[in-house]
Amino acid sequence: MKKKLIGFCLLALLVFTMSACNQSKPEKIRLAEVTHSIFYAPLYAAMSEGFFEEEGLDVELTTTWGGDKTMTALLSDGADIALVGSETSIYVSAQGSKDPVINFAQLTQTDGTFLVSREKIDNFSWDQLKGTTFLGQRKGGMPQMVGEFVLKQQGIDPKADLELIQNIDFANIPSAFASGTGDFVQLFEPTASIFEKEGTGHIVASFGEESGKVPYTTFMAKQSFLKDDKEAAEKFTKAIYKAQQWVEENNAETIAKSIAPQFKDTDLDLITTVVERYKAQGSFATDPILDEAEWTNLQDIMEEAGELPARIDHAELVNTKFAEDAAK
Repeated sequence: MKKKLIGFCLLALLVFTMSACNQSKPEKIRLAEVTHSIFYAPLYAAMSEGFFEEEGLDVELTTTWGGDKTMTALLSDGADIALVGSETSIYVSAQGSKDPVINFAQLTQTDGTFLVSREKIDNFSWDQLKGTTFLGQRKGGMPQMVGEFVLKQQGIDPKADLELIQNIDFANIPSAFASGTGDFVQLFEPTASIFEKEGTGHIVASFGEESGKVPYTTFMAKQSFLKDDKEAAEKFTKAIYKAQQWVEENNAETIAKSIAPQFKDTDLDLITTVVERYKAQGSFATDPILDEAEWTNLQDIMEEAGELPARIDHAELVNTKFAEDAAK
């Protein structure tokens, strides 16, 4: 009887050990984001709510601060996936890449910037920008191209009707405005709301509301990665879709509490305000599918800004299969 008991215990121990060994470790995904912003709330929700973990992924997030640096990280194999504006994939394609960068999951579907005035304006109209100094974003980037696109829609020639400043680095634009440069500035959140709270500036319009749907920030990877590590791309997209649905179904306060650890120096009430503002204007995509209409709008904006190297078919730089399968 004693020998049987010992044998049973050894067998149980062997089964437990084999089971533990068979449990594979989460696959690490190196993700480079172009900036760190509440605008990317669904991504941070995917991390905080455990959606990546559910898919067996360990996402290592790095902020690369700028489109050029983000694409360099991706192309040099310093990152597996990049979160950056879709226009960057077109720029890379124009250079004749043998391993093109493919957009496979969309995160935001509108511009994320706001027009901030130095002086308080009770009844704002776009023609009030004429004759002023406008502190815009970096030339060739989506914020600047959308900004110019919206100004032209409002009957304003960015080159003739105002003094356009666009030679200041992305990270230094807020401090330049705070120090006295410009009558108006184009800013992301939460900086726009912080300036409004401090009295440094006043939000008078949303570029996202004016420009319509556009694949503003998407997850992209080299074609070789999507082919060689297809399963990881599928799992990643599923986690993003879960997060997008979670953000859609929950209120701003709940979302703010979830992503607050990503913004430890930002007041929870301010995070809530920003999330609510982005939700209200439909900035967060509710699924990761980058459709052809959005791709066309992107290229129209780039062409209007004089930054489009050449028209590229949707099917050439966009793979919707991962997103479509995740959304089923």
